Amino acid sequence: MLKHLLACLLFIGVSIYAHAQQVGQTKEQIIGLTSQWKGERFEDGRPHVPDFMLERLQSATLEQIWGFLMRKGFRNQVEKDWIILKPGETMVGRAVTAQFMPARPDLDSLVRAWGKDEGRSQRGGINIWPIDILTPGDIYVADGYGKVKDGTLIGSSLGNAIYGKTGKGVVFYGSVRDMQELKETDGFNAWIKGHDPSYIRDMTPTSINAPIRIGEVTVFPGDVVFANDYGTVFIPAYLVEELVISSELVGLRDEFERVLLQEGKYPSGEIHGQWNEAIKNEFRAWVKKYPKPLAVSMEQIEAYLEKGN
Repeated sequence: MLKHLLACLLFIGVSIYAHAQQVGQTKEQIIGLTSQWKGERFEDGRPHVPDFMLERLQSATLEQIWGFLMRKGFRNQVEKDWIILKPGETMVGRAVTAQFMPARPDLDSLVRAWGKDEGRSQRGGINIWPIDILTPGDIYVADGYGKVKDGTLIGSSLGNAIYGKTGKGVVFYGSVRDMQELKETDGFNAWIKGHDPSYIRDMTPTSINAPIRIGEVTVFPGDVVFANDYGTVFIPAYLVEELVISSELVGLRDEFERVLLQEGKYPSGEIHGQWNEAIKNEFRAWVKKYPKPLAVSMEQIEAYLEKGN
C-alpha cells in the first residue's frame, strides 16, 4: 500500500514537473481554459471572436462594458491610469498574453531550452517570442510587472512588426522605448505604464497565452480587449455577443432619450423611467429610420421593451 502511494506521488510530481516545462500553453490547455466559448477557434486554441463583433464594440463605452460585466459577476476587469501613445482612439482586438519576470540565470537558461523545444526562434532576444505568433486582429497584452527603466518590451522596430502582423497595438503593464517613432507609425497604439530610452534588460518571458495579471485584472488568452482614453477592459470571449447586443440597446436608448430631452415633449421622469406606450412607439419608429446598420434585430428590441427597459 505504501509503495503504491509513493508511486502515485512520484507520478504526480513528474507530471507537474513535465507540465511546467513549457513557455507557451498548448492548444488543449487554452481550449480547457476557455471552455465556455463554443464558437470557432484559432489554430492555437484561442477563441476566434468574429471581426464584426469587434467592430460593433468600437462604439461602446467603458461604462457600458463595465456595467454588463458587473452584472455577470466579473468585478475586476478594468484597469485605468495608462500612458496612451495616441489619445482619442479606441482599440478593440483579441488578446495574446505574455508574462515577464525578473531574470535569474537558472530560470533564463531553462526558458531558452523550453523555447527551443517548442520551436521558438533562437535568433534575437527571447522577448520577440510572443510577437512571432500574432495574427490579424490580435492585441499583444503583456505583464511587464510595471518595470520602466530597462523594462522596455518593444521599440519602434518591434512596434512596426506588431502592427504589420495585427493591424493593432499593445497593452503593457510595463514600458516601451522610441515613443516618438512609435507615435509616427500610422494605426499603431499603445497603453503602457511608462517609457524610457533604455533597452530591455534582465527580463524573462515565462509564459505565453496563459492567464496573466494586468494591474487589477486577470486576462485570459482570447479575451477581447477594449481600450480607450478612460481605461482598458478585458472581456471573456463567450460574453462578447451578449455584450454587443446589450451595449447597442443601451446606446440606442441613451441616444433616443437625449433626442426626447432636447425636444421637451415629455417630462424628464417619464423619459428616464419606465417608458409608456407612446414613448415605446416613438422609439420603434426612430429605430426603423436609424441611419446606420444595427447589430440588434427588431425582435431583440421588442424583447427589450417587453422586459421593462
